[in-house]
Amino acid sequence: MTDHKRLTTPFDKNSTADEVIEGVDLSGRRAIVTGASSGLGTETARALASAGADVTLAVRNMDAGREAAEEITAKTGNTNVHVARLDLADRASIAAFADAWQGPLHILVNNAGIMALPTRRLSPEGWELQFATNHLGHFALTLGLHDALAAARGARVVNVSSATHHVSPVVLEDIHFQNRPYDPWSAYAQSKTANVLMAVEGARRWAGDAILVNAIHPGAILETGLVRHVEMTPELQARIDSTEWKTVGQGAATSVFVASSPLVDGVTGRYFGDCEEAEVTDDLQGVAPHALDESDAERLWAVSTAMLRS
Repeated sequence: MTDHKRLTTPFDKNSTADEVIEGVDLSGRRAIVTGASSGLGTETARALASAGADVTLAVRNMDAGREAAEEITAKTGNTNVHVARLDLADRASIAAFADAWQGPLHILVNNAGIMALPTRRLSPEGWELQFATNHLGHFALTLGLHDALAAARGARVVNVSSATHHVSPVVLEDIHFQNRPYDPWSAYAQSKTANVLMAVEGARRWAGDAILVNAIHPGAILETGLVRHVEMTPELQARIDSTEWKTVGQGAATSVFVASSPLVDGVTGRYFGDCEEAEVTDDLQGVAPHALDESDAERLWAVSTAMLRS
C-alpha cells in the first residue's frame, strides 16, 4: 500500500448521517444506494436526498422500496427519489439495472449484503452466496455503471465492508468452500475483505476516470435486517450484550461522509471507520493489512472478472 497521510476529520463514532452531511449541497448529483429498502440503506439514501441529491433506491423488494422512498420524500421534501429492482445474486437483474441507467452517476453506495448464512448456500452459478452477493454482485454492478461514473468526473463509489474482514482474507484457491469446511463467519469475512480489495484495485484502475473508490465499516448496528440469518449462540449473545452499538443514524454516517464530504475530495483506495480513515492494524478498529494488499487486489479483480465472464 502506498504511504500517505491518514485522513482524520472532525467527526467520530458518535457522529450521525445528518451531522456529516450538514452544509453539503448535492443538488444536480445523482446517487444509487443498494439495499435501500431498510436499515442503513434507507438512512443513507435519506441523508443524500436531504442534501438535494437525486437518489435511486436499488432494491429486491419493490413494495418495501416504494414505502422507503415515500418515507424519504415525506421527511426531506425531495421528490427525486426513485425505486428500481436489483437482485445482486442474479446477473440478469444486475445487467438490466445497469443497462437502464442513463446519464452520469455521481455516487454509488454498494450497501446491500447478507451475513453469516448458517449453512453453505450457492448462487445459480455455484458460487458461495455471500461472496456472490456481497462482492461479485456489487463488482458486476460497478463495472456495468463504469461509463456513467466516468461521465460524472469525480464520482464516488462507497463499498460497505465490515470489521469482520479481519477474520479472513479472500481464499482465492477455495473461494466457495469446496475443499474446506464451510464456516458462516469466514465466508462473510472474505466477502467483506473482497469489498476492500475491490476499492484498492478500482482506485488504481480508474484514477484516470476521476472515480474515487473507497470502503467503509459502518460500526456495529443491531437495528438492521443484516442479522436475520445469524444463528444465535450463548457466546454470540454474550458478545451482543457487551458490544457498544450504534444507532442507524450513526451507522450510516461513514457511508454518507465518504459519499458526500468535500474532505474526501481526491481520496481513493482507502478504508474508513467512524468517519475517518482507519489505521492499518490487526485491531478490529482498524483495517487489516490483508485487505489492502495490492497484489491480492489485482488477483481478485482478475478472478472476479473471469467468473463473471464464465
